[in-house]
Amino acid sequence: MSSQTVQTELFAAAQGCPECGGTLDSSGRETHCENCGLVTEQDQLDHGPEWRTFNREEQKRTGAPRTATRHDQGLSTNIGSAESSDISPRRRRRLARQRRLHGRSKYSSKRDRNLAHGLGEVRRIASALSESRSVKEQASTLFREAQDADLLIGRSIEGGAAAAVYASCRCNGLVTMDTVADVARCSDSHIWNCYRTFLMELELPIPVSLPVDWVARICSDLPLDVAPEVRQQALELAERATESAEVNGRPDGVAAGALYLAGRESDIRLTQATISEPLDVHPETIRQWFQQIEEHIVD
Repeated sequence: MSSQTVQTELFAAAQGCPECGGTLDSSGRETHCENCGLVTEQDQLDHGPEWRTFNREEQKRTGAPRTATRHDQGLSTNIGSAESSDISPRRRRRLARQRRLHGRSKYSSKRDRNLAHGLGEVRRIASALSESRSVKEQASTLFREAQDADLLIGRSIEGGAAAAVYASCRCNGLVTMDTVADVARCSDSHIWNCYRTFLMELELPIPVSLPVDWVARICSDLPLDVAPEVRQQALELAERATESAEVNGRPDGVAAGALYLAGRESDIRLTQATISEPLDVHPETIRQWFQQIEEHIVD
């Protein structure tokens, strides 16, 4: 029994019957007097919660859950289109006007309109990258926090949305800036500018990527199958390079150099050009880290 129902029963019991002054009972669908049977109220509404349960005896219903990917938390409604042929043209024009005015009433200010546009861009970029729902909600929350902190003033909304998606992907896994920039509607410099601002002002917990984390991704993106022993040897070389003070640089280049060295020692046709294509790293970069690993790591 909800608290609202308890308060209704207590109020009815304290008020008393207007006919005989007896006790009122509101435990059912109507409020009646226990002495004379006078019905004082009927068809009462239950204002308690209506969450859904899988128990048939306690089954209740509710609306759609709140979501951070919408500017109004997903609580707004839409007026459907009138596609029926029974509606007159005058009625159809009236519904179209009501639909247009209802859409404008969703935004109380220019700030809400910019927030709705930015969150829509976040959903588009995350969907293009095939990211999960949790990444979309995390990126939407980050974009909302950036707007509340006035970090988007003087910056493009598209750049802020792409930076929010990139930061959320970095918090949950590995992703390159080029991957996000390919589906974004702004340049790399705009995304980097917003991302650095978010990173400093919002104190994002971005994990440091290591060469060991990049080995598995490079192996999965290659057009040919990498043997398990080659992958294991590349992981060992990448881990030793991480612990070494002589080999220190971009983790994807170190991982690519370790994979090339492991493939060469195992007599597998794994060239530097083959590794550089899916990783978007120049073969000269792989050659540089491969030589450093061979000089300082390999005995």
